Amino acid sequence: MIKKTFIAAICLAAASTAFSQEAVTDDVVVEETIEYSTDKHKVETNGFWSNWFVSAGAGVQMYFGDHDNNLKFGKRLSPSLDIAVGKWFSPEIGVRLMYNGLSAKGATRWGVAHSTGDLVEGWNSGLYKSKFNYFNFQIDAMFNFTNIVCGYKEDRLYNCSPYVGVGVMKVTDDPKEAALSGHFGIMNSFRISSAIDINLDLRGTLTSDELDGEPGGRWGEGLFAATVGITYKINPRGWNRSKTVVRNVYNNAELNAMREKLNRMNEENARLQAALAEADKAKAQTVVKQIASSSLIVFEIGQSKLSNQARVNLGMLAEIIKQGDPSTKYTITGYADAGTGSKKLNERLSKARAEAVRDCLVDEFGVDESQLVIDYKGGVENMFYDDPRMSRAVITTSK
Repeated sequence: MIKKTFIAAICLAAASTAFSQEAVTDDVVVEETIEYSTDKHKVETNGFWSNWFVSAGAGVQMYFGDHDNNLKFGKRLSPSLDIAVGKWFSPEIGVRLMYNGLSAKGATRWGVAHSTGDLVEGWNSGLYKSKFNYFNFQIDAMFNFTNIVCGYKEDRLYNCSPYVGVGVMKVTDDPKEAALSGHFGIMNSFRISSAIDINLDLRGTLTSDELDGEPGGRWGEGLFAATVGITYKINPRGWNRSKTVVRNVYNNAELNAMREKLNRMNEENARLQAALAEADKAKAQTVVKQIASSSLIVFEIGQSKLSNQARVNLGMLAEIIKQGDPSTKYTITGYADAGTGSKKLNERLSKARAEAVRDCLVDEFGVDESQLVIDYKGGVENMFYDDPRMSRAVITTSK
């Protein structure tokens, strides 16, 4: 049975996040890299039980009935209570079911409906203060305007969420009435922690003219409420960024076969070189300087670890360097992608990549270290074919 071991490596960058997992067996190497999207408008869809919330709030409300404008502003205010449960289906769209109510204040002519028996200030007769208890159940469609415009950000301090909905309002005092209601408003959320928000809910309600028990011939009546409350976001909460999984499979048996073939080619090359040297003894001596051409070694995002493919290429380069003029110097220049990571991180990463190539040439393939010069450029813009992956590289050139 093939013995399996696992090696995991995690790399972080400022503009995008990636990690690589490598599964190694006697015959096969599997490298799996996960790159997360930097697009704030792209997230992974969560399950049904994710991103539920409950909220409660209290504040004041004002009813707009047939005669309520005859009351002073402060006399029209009454307490309001909100209790809701809801779910966000995405960072932009959600729904909630809410109870709100308590009582409403207004004015009634001739004490017809819900009169308290007190005359309205400035009236000697005919217009009395009114008060009635009611409740309302509504369902709202919510739209997180902040996430729609700016993209999802888990730790954003403030979110603005307009909403619209429908419901049923019922007056519980005689004369009892029930009517459909329409709602529109803005939920202003202020983040306290990953689980807690403080809310300021500004809401308008439209309903039937008969709800307050006194038809006035108008098309309808209204209610405005302002409440402050708290929302608890039930775990699991939030969204993960969308990701792309890249899997590379390397066959060790094939790589070993390539190494053996390369060794045989090197032996044959040495034999031919020796034969050529013997043939040239009879001819005028000609100095030939063999110089390796430029080479490009590409790295995974955020990594300075050489892949097996890169090591094979460096093995070929090493043979050319060792067979060439020992006075020739080779510059090993490291680069990083300027589109990811900070300037300081990219300088450190480009240097580490150049050192990894040098160490492989010296330690694994026996190149004289005196022939190698290290250089690094930090983060650079796309160098080849407008492809940022080609900038995560090391280029070796001869002087």
